[in-house]
Amino acid sequence: MNLMMKLPINPPPALADEVSRDLPNAQAALARVGMEGIELPIRFTAEGETFLLPAKVSAWVDLNAGTARGIHMSRLYALSDEHLGRAAPDRAVLRALLDAFLQSHDGLSSVAGISIDAVLPLRRPALLSGLSGWRQYPFQLHAERTIDGRFVCELEVQVLYSSTCPGSAAMARQLVQQKFSQVFGEGEVDAEQVSQWLASPEGGGIATPHAQRSVAQVRVRLSDAASDAVPVAELIDRIETALATSVQAAVKRIDEQEFARLNGANPMYCEDAARRLIATLETDATITDYRIRVAHLESLHPHDAVAVAVKGIVGGFVAG
Repeated sequence: MNLMMKLPINPPPALADEVSRDLPNAQAALARVGMEGIELPIRFTAEGETFLLPAKVSAWVDLNAGTARGIHMSRLYALSDEHLGRAAPDRAVLRALLDAFLQSHDGLSSVAGISIDAVLPLRRPALLSGLSGWRQYPFQLHAERTIDGRFVCELEVQVLYSSTCPGSAAMARQLVQQKFSQVFGEGEVDAEQVSQWLASPEGGGIATPHAQRSVAQVRVRLSDAASDAVPVAELIDRIETALATSVQAAVKRIDEQEFARLNGANPMYCEDAARRLIATLETDATITDYRIRVAHLESLHPHDAVAVAVKGIVGGFVAG
């Protein structure tokens, strides 16, 4: 005889779900509810390389159901993990993810958004020597499904470059000119003697224009006609080409000399840098709007010189 009694197995009690409890009185609608800084890896392909990048993701919806206490945060996390874990975040993936956000909050929300913050490593060739080295470029993707059903996608990248002050360059040339007149006077001079003087510390080191590491932050809105692939590397290339003095990775002396030549050939105030970027973005039909911010981290002053350019209305950008 089996002396062990078979006790009934009762299911555990349902967990309390305070979020789903309807509130007795109508509540104010909220424009954005969600999570910021979710730690997720993303897959990304650029220039033939596929990377698994650590990223920070922000996911949100609005809350317009008057009696709902809150949204379902865990659904946003699970859907972000699912969609971003299986494919690179191109525009098709982001569109499907936002639609899934809204489907999971049917009756609660009508707007959804996501931002992805990561750093893309790109191998860059040196200017002349044939060396190459890695550079890292911070970028952000922002996407939103608006209340009228439109899908909006924006890309922001950050690029470091060198800026030589045009005013400082002109005054340095003036000092060289003045010293030349003091040394050689007027009339004919011997070309070899002048060449040797220019190469000497006395001639070539009279004055050096000041330059500084500088930062360009460019945010663009992609048109509906743009391809699904998000052009992170392509936008970085376009910015570096326009500015001409992007900072270098691995270099030899021949590269350093070429960098000095490029700085001399491309002196830029922050206003000049911003206008160069305007000119290059205006030629791209897949970009419908942009915001440019350049900062020259001054070597002369303890403050920075900054210029901002916006094609459309700043408030028209996706909240990120």
